[in-house]
Amino acid sequence: MQIIELIIDETEEVSGIEAISIVSAPAIEEGFIALKKEEQVRLAEVDKDKRLLIGAALIPDKTIYRKTGDEEFYIYFSKETVARASQMYLQAGNQGQATLEHASEKLEGMNIVESWLIEDEVHDKSRKYGLDLPLGTWMVTMKVDNDLIWNQQIKTNLVSGFSIEGYFIDRLKKNKTDNYSQDDKLLKQIIDVLEQENQTNTK
Repeated sequence: MQIIELIIDETEEVSGIEAISIVSAPAIEEGFIALKKEEQVRLAEVDKDKRLLIGAALIPDKTIYRKTGDEEFYIYFSKETVARASQMYLQAGNQGQATLEHASEKLEGMNIVESWLIEDEVHDKSRKYGLDLPLGTWMVTMKVDNDLIWNQQIKTNLVSGFSIEGYFIDRLKKNKTDNYSQDDKLLKQIIDVLEQENQTNTK
């Protein structure tokens, strides 16, 4: 089965990641951890949730299964592409762009408040929460101030991870010629798909 590297073409007007979706079955197969405040010694008082989600947005060199029509293949992102995608996401000011299960409607009250690349196998913040991810993984923390999403989707464990939405191109086609057509060059895909049987419903 063909393995395709996706890259960012910065010469294009639209490229990189536009939004981060919270989904039930992230293609990168890594979930997030919902963090709560540490318990305080106060009688008859329950702490409110911090409403923070920590998880991987992109993992470098991880193959992700895709199917388009009858064609089956894998895609992956290099460390360089993951790093650049994380930078461009912030540079474009997309921290507040979030969706649920890749729906077209943007969610209010969902913001990325931390973004970093794992650079240390032992001391990275992700290790504190039991996430054993490779170097170069793009980690994010999302603040959820949307009551409906927090109560109905996250506290009930209906969603379990992050998924990016963006524009990338096929390196193989890019390297063949600089004059490839618009249709060939744009793999205008949502990179995480839900469970494979739900893919057609989310595109």
